[in-house]
Amino acid sequence: MNQYTAQTWLPHERPSLPGSPSTPLHSGRRRLAYGVVGAIVALTGGLGNALVTANLLNLQGALGAYAAEMAWLPAAYVMASVSMNLLLVKFRQQYGLRLFTECFLVLYAVLTFAHLFANSLASAIAVRAAHGLVGSPLGVLGLYYMLQAFPAKYRLKGLVLGLGVAQLALPLARVFSADLLQLGEWRGLYFFELGMALLALGCVLLLKLPPGDRIQTFEKLDFLTFALFAPGVALLCAALALGRTVWWLEAPWIGLCLAGAIVLIAAALAIEHNRARPLLNTRWLSNAKILKLAASVLLFRIVLAESTGAVGFLQALGLSTDQMGDLFGVVLLGSVAGLAASAWSISPARIAGSLMFALSLIIAGSLIDAQASSLTRPANMYLSQFLLAFGGTFFLGPTMLQGFGAVIAEPRNLVSFSVMFTMTQNIGGLLGGAIVGTIQSLREKYHSSYLVEHLTLLDPQVAARLQSGAAAYAGVVADPAARRARGAAGLGAAATREANVLAYNDVFLMIAGVAALALLWMLAGQLWRRCAPPPPAAAPAGDAQTGMAHVSIANSEPS
Repeated sequence: MNQYTAQTWLPHERPSLPGSPSTPLHSGRRRLAYGVVGAIVALTGGLGNALVTANLLNLQGALGAYAAEMAWLPAAYVMASVSMNLLLVKFRQQYGLRLFTECFLVLYAVLTFAHLFANSLASAIAVRAAHGLVGSPLGVLGLYYMLQAFPAKYRLKGLVLGLGVAQLALPLARVFSADLLQLGEWRGLYFFELGMALLALGCVLLLKLPPGDRIQTFEKLDFLTFALFAPGVALLCAALALGRTVWWLEAPWIGLCLAGAIVLIAAALAIEHNRARPLLNTRWLSNAKILKLAASVLLFRIVLAESTGAVGFLQALGLSTDQMGDLFGVVLLGSVAGLAASAWSISPARIAGSLMFALSLIIAGSLIDAQASSLTRPANMYLSQFLLAFGGTFFLGPTMLQGFGAVIAEPRNLVSFSVMFTMTQNIGGLLGGAIVGTIQSLREKYHSSYLVEHLTLLDPQVAARLQSGAAAYAGVVADPAARRARGAAGLGAAATREANVLAYNDVFLMIAGVAALALLWMLAGQLWRRCAPPPPAAAPAGDAQTGMAHVSIANSEPS
């Protein structure tokens, strides 16, 4: 049996789980310092991928790549990041927080520096994958620092803030990354990322986390599971990231990737299902509450893809990133407001109400966006995008809290929970983008065929539009036939633009419908619990052993 390292803790200092820091009492100034360092580390981890995601079009020109090829950059990051959580939790438990912290931050800084020399697409993809390996621990590290900033009675608020700060990375990257591109082109992004990595490294070296318990965790079969699970997840991520771009039924390798992912992941789970001390506890993961939690996180990630759809909608209308700067600022404000409101109101008793409130905001924002037209501009989407950003960060804390009580009760399932939550967050983001893009493409083709079908010269309005379009070129094109062709091309472009607008409206309506179904599902669950017969009587108060099994999540912290 694994044994904990010998440590003597005061009651308020004891780490709740192996690998997590102890929680000694700190002065007010030290707590503030922990909070600042936690925010810096969490943002550093999030900005690494956000800066690339927000600037794929600009990086495409610098790397000389096609749009389909550029989709490999965020996909490579997610492939590596998701898989590494299988081993990182055990690494932290066995070798301690200090080595974990310093080792991965140094590697993060080195690989960020390597970005400056990634002049080809292949090298950029390799560096992004390596970045995913060493960048994934920074979110957990930022969470630990943030929890040190709060006393025990407010630690749930620290949990929400520690998780939520990393969610601000994408809207923050969209706000200021255009200025970085003007200063140093694509290398300006990487110089900023390198500066953040070095700043975070200096902060954690100056202000170290308190020590925690260590435990012998690694087993030989862990690495066999990783060798099967990691490539399976990578194949799944590749299919989700590239399927819409190369189209699902046109590229045979998409089907091969999905088939390979099923075989490899199923083999890894089969090994884990029959182990005495599994890395992934399949029986615990198949519990109804955990499945419900995974479905909730996955659903929210899909629903929150609406914000990506809004950016795509405005780009389809011909707007550049610079013209959407104010909109991104509103999204960032909404994200910060949602995070603050979630931290202020978090409570185990209000989890269901908080999730339903977030869904209501997402429904309202999506329905507002569904009324968009070709005359819609960023200013017309301030309210809807604020509501969506608020709901997106508001939901994360209650969702995490929903499943973390089960981990505190059974610490051996920490790795399983970490992998499940990370997979649903990251793969849910890829799946959401794939669903939004696929439906938008299908609906655009439908609306385009319908509109073009009704463009006939027998319609006086169509004839007048063609004539006015040709007349616009009278001063520069002498040939009447060429002018008519230009006028027809202009009318075709207008029809394509309107088809895109209608397609995005359908996407926004679909997202509102999915969110509404989720809200009805939660309301039905609440009604069922109220109408169900009361649970059996509790155990007698004298049963001290049973009483000790209940752990208060208000004094707990995640790993």
